[in-house]
Amino acid sequence: MKYTLYCHRIFCFNFEQSIAFYSDTLGLPLKSVNHELGWAEFSLTGGTLALEQQDPSDEEARVLVGRFLGISLQVENVNDAYAELVSKGVIFQGSPEEQEWGASLAHFKDPDGNVLTLLG
Repeated sequence: MKYTLYCHRIFCFNFEQSIAFYSDTLGLPLKSVNHELGWAEFSLTGGTLALEQQDPSDEEARVLVGRFLGISLQVENVNDAYAELVSKGVIFQGSPEEQEWGASLAHFKDPDGNVLTLLG
């Protein structure tokens, strides 16, 4: 059986704010939005990043939002991307750090506190 990765889902409570963050602040191309379903897709090289709205009163949903996602967005230069995003108000958990295996990483939060990684 052959598998193809369709998307990486990010669960959020603040759907409209999250759409604005990923499209306007990060600059990801918005592919589609379904407000009724609380679903939005962004085009990335190699796949799709999807937002899925959750109900904040749902106890099970609260576990899905505001956590480390394990999603790394690769950029040409982490330091330049970091500086640009900081100037746009993005909250980072620290400055970019060079890893012993050669890349630099910087972790940042989206409006719901989900943690993503810049990789370069």
